[in-house]
Amino acid sequence: MMQMFTSTSVVRWNGGEPRTETDELVAEEPLEIRVGGRAMSVTMRTPGLDIELAAGFLLSEGVVRRREDILRIRSCPRVKSGNSVEVTLHPDVPIDFEKLTRHVFAASSCGLCGKATIDAIRAQLDPLDDADVPHVSAEVIAAMPDVMRRTQKTFDRTGGLHAAALFDESGRLLVVHEDVGRHNAVDKVLGHALLNDLLPLNRHVLVVSGRSSFEIMQKALAGRIPIVAAVSAPSSLAVEFARANGQTLIGFLRGKRMNVYSGHARVEYGKSVELPAMGNGLIEREVS
Repeated sequence: MMQMFTSTSVVRWNGGEPRTETDELVAEEPLEIRVGGRAMSVTMRTPGLDIELAAGFLLSEGVVRRREDILRIRSCPRVKSGNSVEVTLHPDVPIDFEKLTRHVFAASSCGLCGKATIDAIRAQLDPLDDADVPHVSAEVIAAMPDVMRRTQKTFDRTGGLHAAALFDESGRLLVVHEDVGRHNAVDKVLGHALLNDLLPLNRHVLVVSGRSSFEIMQKALAGRIPIVAAVSAPSSLAVEFARANGQTLIGFLRGKRMNVYSGHARVEYGKSVELPAMGNGLIEREVS
């Protein structure tokens, strides 16, 4: 199993004599995603759940739409430049490498930097249909970050990871994944859903540990997730995108406080509901 953290020596000072101690750091390594033997993307990520990451990336890029679009997906042996995942698509799935919206390299800190144009992204996805989208209690949403935080085992060791979690409309946690990159964590969650035939996620809530960006909203829309909640602030473009596509966007979700920037009608206020027990369906295997 890939190690998500590594140890190093550090000099600590706390007002007295400096001490040399051991510290744990979150791992960051390149991952190459290959489709049909051809490199599609190299992204800096935290090792682990690379298959989910690759599947979620393909979903959010609009390359695949359902589990059946992927015939085989497997991790390849480690090479000098890092790790890679090889994907074989169904023959009926069209792919035009020249028109992909992401450049070959994407940093862990910002996936959007690799996008060719914002208009190209918007053209890939249809806005949400409000017919089958749930209303969720504000009390249930407010409890989600604490539930997510209690599952962040690698964050407890390093303090250097983002997290993304998927809840159902009752507030039951289905899956949570960590990564040094916010957009990678979301891709891992989306990949989990894709590979387990959970799509569309039109009755679910995505919670992210940091801020909400345009790209996170775009990825949520690719999974048909109607409600996105973040513990920090949204960007102006994230709010604009959410309003244009019928998504509910929540920011500054801390304790009993939240700001609802878009789609506020889906949030039910003054309704006290007990959060159900946590569920877990993590995939930690190759899919073929």
